[in-house]
Amino acid sequence: CFSFDLVQSQIVFFIKFKFKLLNSMASPTKIDPTDKKILDILQTQGKITNAQLSKDVNLSPAPTLERVKKLETLGYIKGYYAQLNREKLGLGVATFVSIKLKNHNETSNKEFVTHINEIPEVVECHYITGSSDFLIKVVSTSIEAYQTLIINKISAIEQIDNLQTMVILSTLKDSKSIPIPDEVVKQQVTK
Repeated sequence: CFSFDLVQSQIVFFIKFKFKLLNSMASPTKIDPTDKKILDILQTQGKITNAQLSKDVNLSPAPTLERVKKLETLGYIKGYYAQLNREKLGLGVATFVSIKLKNHNETSNKEFVTHINEIPEVVECHYITGSSDFLIKVVSTSIEAYQTLIINKISAIEQIDNLQTMVILSTLKDSKSIPIPDEVVKQQVTK
């Protein structure tokens, strides 16, 4: 049964959510080409020493460290992490699960996200557009363990109306590096 009120409330919620998201993403501070090079290197070599980084960007160690600290303070660098091998840890099954909620309001979304954050096997959760509301990534030791997790934990979340699982057969690209747009890099003026 089609409900205009339901569609209208979904649109209003989505507009409010996007407005909050856009307001939280203030226009980026410009960085120079050296900062960009530092960010590019740190994305692929998180354990690089400051001495090696300074050589790679043609600066002495003190200014290099200053720039890294500035990039951390400005929020360009959120943290440093070890990327673990999930297969070596016995987590050979990975899935994406698209989830549609029963209600589309802020309270329902917050309650759903609270429950999802309590499940360690859910390693990603994205609020999306389209026929579903959320897309989560789940890791588990086996299909049987995944089935138990779905039945006992995820499906038990009261806010869920429908879910669909997509088992990841193989991962062809798993880059942790993101491109740095040219618009963020201020060009140096030559004199």
